[in-house]
Amino acid sequence: MLKNVAAVLLDGVHPFELGVVCEVFGIDRSDDGLPGYDFAVVSAEGPELGTHCGFTVSTPYGLERLEEADLIAVPAGETYAEREYPEELLAALRRAVDRGTRVLSVCSGVFVLAAAGLLDGRRCAVHWHHAEQLSRRYPRLTVEPDVLYVDEDPVITSAGTAAGIDACLHIVRKAQGPEVANKIARRMVVPPHRDGGQAQFIERPLPKAPCDTVGEVLAWMEAHLDQEVTVEQLAARAHMAPRTFARRFQQETGTTPYRWILRQRVLLAQELLEGTDETMDAIAWRTGFGTAAALRHQFVRALGTTPNAYRRAFRGPEAA
Repeated sequence: MLKNVAAVLLDGVHPFELGVVCEVFGIDRSDDGLPGYDFAVVSAEGPELGTHCGFTVSTPYGLERLEEADLIAVPAGETYAEREYPEELLAALRRAVDRGTRVLSVCSGVFVLAAAGLLDGRRCAVHWHHAEQLSRRYPRLTVEPDVLYVDEDPVITSAGTAAGIDACLHIVRKAQGPEVANKIARRMVVPPHRDGGQAQFIERPLPKAPCDTVGEVLAWMEAHLDQEVTVEQLAARAHMAPRTFARRFQQETGTTPYRWILRQRVLLAQELLEGTDETMDAIAWRTGFGTAAALRHQFVRALGTTPNAYRRAFRGPEAA
């Protein structure tokens, strides 16, 4: 059942992430034949809260309003990743899950759910920018750093900004069926469904070499992504035996040479799709995949979407 929905806020809430929850659950669309929700914005820290944009949000509802909710959403907020949270809020969230209420986090709202212990032993999603910090602060959970949302019913977590829309519509679809979710999406002019496993769009990181052993080889590999290389050739560049090189590479990068270069090729393909008009064949050649078919295969495996769809997402339909 999905009828009573509450968005619970802390000081410094992000208006966009709050707006996502309000847009899906806080608008009366009964004239379109859609179900209505008994929706409330709840404060965990007094009747008036600041936002990270400088204006305030006021609400008459306190934490007692959470006791009747079928779904509790926790939008993101400024400093949510570092701050402490009111014990009354954490206890209310634990009680909600114990009685079968679903809870949803949007972006850094996941830190509140983690602090309540609701993610212990569970997988979760978060904006890629916060993934390492979340894992370090709460080691009992498992972060899925490159997905849009994770459904560990009754706990649903989503990554940054628009991924919150996807998670909200996923909950509607799950509770009330695809027709309702699709109609709400149409009113919002957003895609009706993006699978939670689709990858976030992550900035291409610079290669990191904590030691000097493979640092020069990493730099050479990044500059020659269009070339096919073997472990033996890379080991020769590092003046090591192949087995020694492979072991040191794993120790210093956390992965194998093959997986490292494959990831860098996909990241380079992302850059070229975002910033150039090059054809798929040209991108495949520059990134070392060889053919557009091989590029597509590896791109879908890594990101859960096709190169053409990725380009359209960043540059519009005319760019594909």
